[in-house]
Amino acid sequence: MPQYPESPLMGQMMSQPLLISNIIRHADRYYGKSEIVSRRVEGDIHRYTYTDCHKRARQLANALAALGVKMGQRGATIAWNGYRHLEAYYAISGSGAVLHTINPRLFPEQIAYMVNHAEDQYLLFDMNFLPIIEAIAPHCSTVKGYVMLCGREHMPAASKVDNLLCYEELIGASSDDYA
Repeated sequence: MPQYPESPLMGQMMSQPLLISNIIRHADRYYGKSEIVSRRVEGDIHRYTYTDCHKRARQLANALAALGVKMGQRGATIAWNGYRHLEAYYAISGSGAVLHTINPRLFPEQIAYMVNHAEDQYLLFDMNFLPIIEAIAPHCSTVKGYVMLCGREHMPAASKVDNLLCYEELIGASSDDYA
């Protein structure tokens, strides 16, 4: 068997797997005080740190696990690029589930088809997409619940959507102790 010279790249090999959870853990550890700034759909500017993001992502992962979302199952999002959507990226993917992002510009029939085909368990969405969710919810047989990415003060008094959950209440009731 031929002998190959040792590659100079061997010292550059990673000593840990490249996981989504490791990315946010790294950001927390080395850039924890760096700010993440986003404009909320509520209209104001939101600021917090990578440490805050990591904590809230772990809380969401625990909340989804308590709702029964297991490794390999799908969770969907219909949301803009805000801080809550970022938390969903890390929470869903970091827990071993599959994040299924959906383009809100599609027709409701297309969105409902995609949700059912992917067998999404929960659908997280920005509050300005409530009309879309109300239109598709009766046609989404696989979705167990819908999570509106907002605080209690922005939840609708009445909605056509069964099992509508408030994001801030959901994570507020969950521990940030998640591995």
